Amino acid sequence: METKNFFDISERIKIASDAALKKAVVKLDEIEEITEYNQQKVLAAFINNRVSEADFAGSTGYGYGDSGRDKLDRIYAEIFGAEDAIVRHSFTCGTHTLAVALFGVLRPGDTMLCVTGTPYDTIHSVIGLSGEGMGSLKDYGIGYEQVDLDENGRPDLAAIEKALETNPKMVYIQRSRGYSLRPSLSVKEIGEIADLVHAKCDAVVMVDNCYGELVEKLEPTDVGVDLIAGSLIKNAGGSIARTGGYIAGRADLVELCAYRATTPGLGKEVGCTLGENRNMYMGIFNAPHVVGQALQAAVFAAALFENLGFKVTPSSDESRHDIIQALCLETPERLVEFCQGIQSGAPVDSYVVPEPWDMPGYDSKVIMAAGAFILGSSIELSADAPLREPYAVWLQGGINFHSAKTAIMLAAEKLSKKGLI
Repeated sequence: METKNFFDISERIKIASDAALKKAVVKLDEIEEITEYNQQKVLAAFINNRVSEADFAGSTGYGYGDSGRDKLDRIYAEIFGAEDAIVRHSFTCGTHTLAVALFGVLRPGDTMLCVTGTPYDTIHSVIGLSGEGMGSLKDYGIGYEQVDLDENGRPDLAAIEKALETNPKMVYIQRSRGYSLRPSLSVKEIGEIADLVHAKCDAVVMVDNCYGELVEKLEPTDVGVDLIAGSLIKNAGGSIARTGGYIAGRADLVELCAYRATTPGLGKEVGCTLGENRNMYMGIFNAPHVVGQALQAAVFAAALFENLGFKVTPSSDESRHDIIQALCLETPERLVEFCQGIQSGAPVDSYVVPEPWDMPGYDSKVIMAAGAFILGSSIELSADAPLREPYAVWLQGGINFHSAKTAIMLAAEKLSKKGLI
């Protein structure tokens, strides 16, 4: 019986894809080794905390005595090398989770010092860089200062040390690149910043850990960071958690965040789980594998588009510190065709044709390809791009490498058929 060709992909793209796989073989093997380490770490946390079927039961109302909820907090703390954690389905997204942490720790008169340049677009209205009168940190009398990255897109340690003389309450680090072409920060670099801060002042070091969880063997909280936060529909949810977020770090800081998440005096003692425990447990257990698959998809995309003549960042042989792959496609037309090609290879809504639109929280039109089982899930294969210079598309995710590879090939094929590569 003959095998089928399920997709119309030209020999040109198939040959380029085979060459990309050969080019990336060393990096793909390296990702496998990191994945196995992190899977063992997660498995050990489950075993050490004696996870049982009873932990998956849902609670209602106040959620008092929800042992499964409390145990999941302890599992996250162990995985992230932290004293404590709060993991809740009631965190609506990564930005919400970060906002809870910021408002939990900062008080009127405090200053937040961001040392990785201007942070990601959606946090601007939380800080008060936009959206005046919305109830931002700025509206509550919390100051904001910033240290830009150096000319190579790396943390400027000398400038950070100088800025610490103002005695900020918090030093904020964005691990991932956001909508920029600067390199994502390694855990080693983050640790160097944390060491510098703690040597010079009493500031709380907080990391936006979105897109970076389980990419390396260590997490920021393993190397001196006081607080991290992230989303469960990105890495940590393993494509199974249906919503939610986590905050992990020093126990006193997590407690303050819990008071913000619920109410002062109650904190982590309340919060029913409504049957979401099982999904969140399965999600973090599955996360190392899914993150590994997403990283392999990113490396493949980098190698393929390098072979097709485009600038990519990170390159196919660079170390990875988040799941995001930027492809510099140079024109708005290529951005649109690429995203439409990714959408055509999605398991959900493949028939939808994405178009640029004015998305809330962004200052330019954005095109997004995201055919996901969980709406907006960034750990499932997606691609998005603001239609502004440098006309790069940011690709991330992939529940499994083979389906992600097919979608990336379809995107390349779409560009090829339009004569754009």
